[in-house]
Amino acid sequence: MKAIFDDRQWKHTPQHFMANGAILPNPEQAERIDILLAGAGAAGCEVEAPVDAGLGPIAAIHSAEYLTFLQNIYARWRRIEGAGEEVIPNIHPANRGDSYPKSAIGQAGYHQADTACPIASGTWEAAYWSAQSAVTGADVLLGGERAAYALSRPPGHHAFGDLAGGFCFLNNSAIAAERFLAKGLRPVILDVDVHHGNGTQGIFYGRRDVLTVSIHADPARFYPFFWGHAHERGEGAGLGYNLNLPLPRGTDDAGFLATLDVALQQIRSFGADVVVVALGLDAYEGDPFKGLAVTTPGFARIGAAIAGLGLPTLFVQEGGYICDALGDNLTSVLGGFEEA
Repeated sequence: MKAIFDDRQWKHTPQHFMANGAILPNPEQAERIDILLAGAGAAGCEVEAPVDAGLGPIAAIHSAEYLTFLQNIYARWRRIEGAGEEVIPNIHPANRGDSYPKSAIGQAGYHQADTACPIASGTWEAAYWSAQSAVTGADVLLGGERAAYALSRPPGHHAFGDLAGGFCFLNNSAIAAERFLAKGLRPVILDVDVHHGNGTQGIFYGRRDVLTVSIHADPARFYPFFWGHAHERGEGAGLGYNLNLPLPRGTDDAGFLATLDVALQQIRSFGADVVVVALGLDAYEGDPFKGLAVTTPGFARIGAAIAGLGLPTLFVQEGGYICDALGDNLTSVLGGFEEA
């Protein structure tokens, strides 16, 4: 299996985020890269750099207004007297239809959903190449390979079409799915991150050409709180094309795998040609966010179950934070898929 990664993804080095009213060290650290590269290597992956496909595949998902913001906001922010080292908003509109401000402070509030997506000097470049890694991963499958792994970091599934959030700036999984769709395939996004992929849901919520399925910790008392509930099924043309499968906190391997069976049945019924797996490894029992209790052997069973679909599969890295087993969990899920 090929693994896709670009060294420029190291350039995003977030320092802070706010949780429970406290300013804390940001857990989405660049050091994740070395751990994940080692895990991919242990699974037999050969690492190669992405090809630059330009802004087109990214702009197929994200608005030009938002992309202009991401490319320029840090330089604008640094011109504000007394501004912090990172772009972190302190005000937000009540809804997306409110007026669009001219100020950097106002636009940060409009385009950043929370305090967990700080923007600094290297953020845009890292996010751009993270997205290109997913695009190249899609192209590897379009070229005939059975599977590929995109080490997309920073991650993407909390990013909406014009809104960053939860460590995410560009929605890499959505960009890859749109790439497949443009080539005439019928993609599904299967999100197994401990957090609901609210950005992915938002992008495709009114559409029927991409099925979105997410297995995650119940958001009633867990990020992202406002999205990911079972009654959210899509709207308009997309009604019935979004499936949320929230799990009780602490759900173990058996509970996760039983729910995965439900997800896989829906994917079969959709008639998908290709699967994009939004691969969060933070469902692990020892992950710092402690939402679910999947074990390292459990990840191998998840990979094997996904392989049972018999479809070309692109794994796109989402969450999974620094802990002793992070690399082993990646090896486990990719190895489980390959062995099956």
